[in-house]
Amino acid sequence: MLMLGKRENMIATIANPDIVWDMVVIGGGATGLGIALDAASRGFKTLLLEQADFAKGTSSRSTKLVHGGVRYLAQGNIALVREALKERGLLKKNAAHLVKNERFIIPIYDWWSGLVYTVGLTLYDLLAGALSFGRSYPISKKQTIDRLPTLQSKNLKGGVVYHDGQFDDARLAINLAQTCLEQGATLLNYFKVVGLLKKEGKICGVTVKDKINCKIYTIKSQVVINATGVFVDDIIQMDEPAKKPLVKSSQGIHIVLDKSFLPGLDAIMIPKTEDGRVLFIVPWHDKLLIGTTDTPLNSHSLEPTPLEEELSFVIRTAGKYLNKVPLRKDVKSIFAGLRPLAAPKEGSLKTKEISRSHKIMVSASGLITITGGKWTTYRLMAEDTVDKAIKIANLPKLKCVTKHLPIHGNKVVTDFSDHLNIYGTDKEAVLNLLNENTAWGEKLHARLPYLKAEVIWAVRNELALNIEDVLARRLRALFLDARAAIDMAPTVANLMAMELNMDKNWEDIQVTDFIHLAQGYLLMGS
Repeated sequence: MLMLGKRENMIATIANPDIVWDMVVIGGGATGLGIALDAASRGFKTLLLEQADFAKGTSSRSTKLVHGGVRYLAQGNIALVREALKERGLLKKNAAHLVKNERFIIPIYDWWSGLVYTVGLTLYDLLAGALSFGRSYPISKKQTIDRLPTLQSKNLKGGVVYHDGQFDDARLAINLAQTCLEQGATLLNYFKVVGLLKKEGKICGVTVKDKINCKIYTIKSQVVINATGVFVDDIIQMDEPAKKPLVKSSQGIHIVLDKSFLPGLDAIMIPKTEDGRVLFIVPWHDKLLIGTTDTPLNSHSLEPTPLEEELSFVIRTAGKYLNKVPLRKDVKSIFAGLRPLAAPKEGSLKTKEISRSHKIMVSASGLITITGGKWTTYRLMAEDTVDKAIKIANLPKLKCVTKHLPIHGNKVVTDFSDHLNIYGTDKEAVLNLLNENTAWGEKLHARLPYLKAEVIWAVRNELALNIEDVLARRLRALFLDARAAIDMAPTVANLMAMELNMDKNWEDIQVTDFIHLAQGYLLMGS
């Protein structure tokens, strides 16, 4: 069945007033999708509602790392690192088509640092145990330059090599959504929760608005889970209007450059920048991703805006370590993401003081809220949340099965240079679309590898409903080369219109809206 038909069936299901769901999950990012998958795979009747597209927010805007967190090790948070390294290993096994073993090099400019990082990263490896990605070791100055030919060599003593995971965040989110459907869950993007239902002071469901046709639905549930990231307080205040905010947003930005700024397969980790943070320079989809920043904000949105001072910091810091210094005109795309962090104590604005571990809270009415965490530990966060939901709603004590549950598309990939390998076991089916129409084998843009067939696949099989869904998250064009994405928009709109049975007016509106959005990923004046 085509996904559009399946979506219509799912909408018909939520319109049935007699259905009582075991769990309603609000939020379609990493955390919400993980919870929906955990719940559905245990056998619970599960509904997930997302106000925009899956992974529209923070979950598509990460540094693309599946990692234990080297900086948490430096802070002495051994338990958090061990937990994340275990989850890193499980994710590599369960989504092998998306998670790769990436080799990182820390450039060393004084001997003492080399010793400290070698010892620390050896501990990092030991904490991973049997799920280790490879051992850490020091390398000479010559070896460092050979592997990182564009690295600044003045005062360079050598390097320390270590291994971590790299992945495509939005693609993993889409595959998680597909796995949820396969496990029997109902998932609807562009459905915004606008109210909570209560009976005798206890939450018993939600009111939700279909953002496409503006229809309102009333949905009953045994338990409601708030997994909306930086938007958790919006849902909490529907429950308790006077409640003080629980989270504070911290913004991180990334810039994307041409691969020529760091040829080869190795990534760079800069362990301490001028503001005390870590900066990564990572190969990603034949481009180079550099980030991130940590800027406290007092507001949040679905499309956060990079600040000029953040851009200057990233370019300036990268320029200290690369002998090919990036300029504004070299930036292919710039994007910002928001981290939902537990609110700091009064008077403190330092985001490094704010907890990154996840927290689960239950209100007097029974609303379950989960905050914090990161992509790497999404599965464990989900397990903890569903365990809590079972207890709160007095549901059957069914065991978690996600530790060894393959994610849709799971397939061992040895050649990540072929962009179609991100589809894993779906790759052949994507290519088989060319039997239906050979023109779909054409590239959408000369600078990017994407085919027209991938647009058709996204609509038919990956819940894509508009151009942004396709060019930002099913294909990563907007994040890799914003100008190319703008150029591709009319073609993508036309392909989607034919699949969705939309008219020329729909195409024109889609293109206009997308170009307006994409301007935020370009550096004006560059």
